[in-house]
Amino acid sequence: MQRATIFLLFAIVLEVIATTALARSQSFSKLWPSVIAILGYVGAFYFLSFPLRSMPTGIVYAIWSGLGIVLITIVAWIWARQTLDLAAILGLALIMGGVLVIHLFSKSVGH
Repeated sequence: MQRATIFLLFAIVLEVIATTALARSQSFSKLWPSVIAILGYVGAFYFLSFPLRSMPTGIVYAIWSGLGIVLITIVAWIWARQTLDLAAILGLALIMGGVLVIHLFSKSVGH
């Protein structure tokens, strides 16, 4: 796996952790979830800067945001018991399909 892809995955994981903590911070009124959210976003943007050196910005952002959306939804479904209807599941499947098409078939990614 390319180094840029590994850094992109780190950025996605940190963004998911940060967003989960942000939801628990209650508008930054709880200290530790707020600290985790801030540090997570700082780390996510730091790691996001590396793939931007070798991959097109739009492609990096599409993968980062697409996988982030899907992973955040899974975390919220498991931890917060947020329900998903058929339309939400179908929409998430389309997002994942788009990310897979970009990653597997686009010559812009630079495999």
